[in-house]
Amino acid sequence: MVSSTASVFSLEGRGLRLETAADIEPHLQALRDNSSVEEVRLGGNTLGVEACEALARVLETKDTLHVVNLADIFTSRLVTEIPPALSSLLNAVLKLPAVHTVDLSDNAFGLATQAPLVDFLSRHTPLQHLILNNNGLGPRAGAMIGDALASLHAKKEAARKDGKEVPSLETVICGRNRLENGSMEAWARAFAAHKGVKAVKMVQNGIRQEGVSHLLRAGLRHATGLKVLDLQDNTFTVLGSRALAEVLPEWKEVQELGIGDCLLSARGAVVVAEAIGKGGNEKLQTLRLQFNDMDVKGLRGFADAAKLVLPALKRIEVNGNLFNEDDPSITALRELLDDRRHQAGVESDDENANEWGLDSLSDLEDEEDDDEEAEEGDEDEEVEEREEERERDEKAERILKDADEAEAENVPEETDRGIDELARKLDKVL
Repeated sequence: MVSSTASVFSLEGRGLRLETAADIEPHLQALRDNSSVEEVRLGGNTLGVEACEALARVLETKDTLHVVNLADIFTSRLVTEIPPALSSLLNAVLKLPAVHTVDLSDNAFGLATQAPLVDFLSRHTPLQHLILNNNGLGPRAGAMIGDALASLHAKKEAARKDGKEVPSLETVICGRNRLENGSMEAWARAFAAHKGVKAVKMVQNGIRQEGVSHLLRAGLRHATGLKVLDLQDNTFTVLGSRALAEVLPEWKEVQELGIGDCLLSARGAVVVAEAIGKGGNEKLQTLRLQFNDMDVKGLRGFADAAKLVLPALKRIEVNGNLFNEDDPSITALRELLDDRRHQAGVESDDENANEWGLDSLSDLEDEEDDDEEAEEGDEDEEVEEREEERERDEKAERILKDADEAEAENVPEETDRGIDELARKLDKVL
């Protein structure tokens, strides 16, 4: 049975395998009859080429549509099937000027299937919210998506000059897509263009420190209205931490910062804590820092910042780091956030109580458990290693700075030079 309301048409989660126009026809009448439909949900089914063509012919007539959810609609489909099927659907959406949100998650869009998506993203000027999670893009297709979004900005600007009301791109969710360093130049260009973006989530993409640094410095620093940034499960190290510290002052509106499982390192955590501690991010409500090799010094920095310059902070996640649950900074954070929760009238058993306080601290590693004699014996060696690491990071930062300055000056470069070459240079350093 088709699930439908006055504003929503849904076949979501039905597990249907629809090959032909005849297969999908029994499900389309409710959509045809709905003159005020605003959202279509088709996820959790698998659609063939002919079925998509038939669906597209109905979709393109629905000029009241705002949201199109096409997540997980190509399971078990051949690589040769996806491009024509996807093209039919996205070409239909291109005709709908009110569609501002598109979700294409959980579909396989590699190099062989990316063309219709790239075309759509470079042309659909009403787009405000894009959701692309778990599409297996890889760095090359990922770069094409980034370039398409940069082209979209040019199309939006041209439409505005023609007197059309065109919304800014506000949300980009592109996680679990193996974007890696190889696509970061393109994504940096996209975010440098779309300065009005408010929410960016790019978790678990295999982006290393040099790519993260470039994304932040050359791209996201321009998004001065950013409210949500989630880069969890990528790799920062000290290099990426310094880049983040550099751009944090630009984000006066940021409310949520997710940098958990990013290997900030003990020194990197201190760098970020010091940057936040200078003030300027007073609207920050949620800070995710778990599994980052952060020690007591970094923890103390964030605890001090929470008390002194983060009046809106409600939740901080620090599990999986290198300190004891009984550390004074943990106690201070817990008391501070509990007090704020009480002042907001939220009780510990309220439905939204998990938006407040500390996370579970079940995976902390206490540095004091290490053998003290071994630590003393290795002290000189560790100091030397830290100094060598500092020199490597400084050299790597110089390379990144030169690359960023060259891009800012629009210096022509050979076509085979890009973030991959930059990564090769950095690999020699790091």
